[in-house]
Amino acid sequence: MARENRFQLFETNAGFAAMAWSGAGVSAVRLPAPTADEAGRAIARRLPDARRAEPPPEVREVIGRATRYFAGERIDFADVPVDLGEQSAFFDRVYAEVRKLGWGETSTYGAIARILDVGPEYARDVGQAMAGNPVPLIIPCHRVTAAGGKIGGFSAPGGSMSKARMLELEGVRLGPVPPVSPQQGFDF
Repeated sequence: MARENRFQLFETNAGFAAMAWSGAGVSAVRLPAPTADEAGRAIARRLPDARRAEPPPEVREVIGRATRYFAGERIDFADVPVDLGEQSAFFDRVYAEVRKLGWGETSTYGAIARILDVGPEYARDVGQAMAGNPVPLIIPCHRVTAAGGKIGGFSAPGGSMSKARMLELEGVRLGPVPPVSPQQGFDF
């Protein structure tokens, strides 16, 4: 049976975001983009059958948390139910491990692979799981970095610069970040 998804757009200090949900939990998050239209298109790409709707109270509360997060408030999303849809067993394990990372706590792709008791060659697979994360922020993929204090990739608007800004909100500063156009990254 296909899951029925709804979504809502909302504005944060960093731009326009979107959140989708099903009966089982949050099914997609679109991190802030420059326009509401861009955030809505991103949700439509991930969940083409999702319809815009008023969120139920529990989702409205998570949207409120996300808004406060981008305003700089220390927020925890560990208790938020998620509906990740079909994922590989390995990705499920990666997501469960990354959800354990708290505010301002980082790990590396390789360290996550080691915790999962797989070889270092799986660091790239951890990175692929992070790139495909349907609910960034709730599964805090921005807290997973490359080895050697490097920021690593990020698939949200603004790429690594946005990842660095999210980490800075949490008090984490890493090495230099490759420059991107100011219109691509979150504008705090």
